[in-house]
Amino acid sequence: MIGRIRGLLLEKTPGHALVECAGLGYEIDIPYTTFFHLPETGQEVTLHTHFAVREDAQSLFGFASRLDRDLFRLLIKVNGVGPKLAVGILSGLDAQQFIRCVEARDINSLVKLPGVGKKTAERLLIEMADRIGQLEGQFIPSVPGVTASGTPQVVPVAGHDPREEAESALISLGYKPQEAARAIAKVAEPDMTSEALIRLALRNMIPVG
Repeated sequence: MIGRIRGLLLEKTPGHALVECAGLGYEIDIPYTTFFHLPETGQEVTLHTHFAVREDAQSLFGFASRLDRDLFRLLIKVNGVGPKLAVGILSGLDAQQFIRCVEARDINSLVKLPGVGKKTAERLLIEMADRIGQLEGQFIPSVPGVTASGTPQVVPVAGHDPREEAESALISLGYKPQEAARAIAKVAEPDMTSEALIRLALRNMIPVG
């Protein structure tokens, strides 16, 4: 099991990171809540990871905090929730936000996440209610680029259009290009970061499927 990687961040795009460690380049799938915590390329990064092996694929998933990684491991144990959907859930809500939704039985916030319909949201509330106790009291390591309150400090990337980056992120989650464009246009305001656009759009979009 590969549980943690520290190395040089070679590439980053919404949903993916390439990290060089001991001469090897690891392709890592990441949720968007982790993407916005990443340093600039060429700098050192540490990710908490989960290595998934299936008959037809091997995938490495990375997370900015151990809490997010451990929640991911609990999510994929829920009936009908695979790694892709779990990453989608953690792209819209970080671990602490998801835990608050479960504790408050906030089904409305869950059904706004990509790929989460009403039945899946109900299953998440029921099955995760008994499991999130395993996460209570867990220490969350400090992450570069995160404030003391846990809120990401997003540094704009020169030359990137936040709206285009946000649309691409939604499309990679499974939304159609037209849906992504409409969702971003609906919430967009001057000088908004791509992270803010993605978060607001995910909370206002009709769930996929």
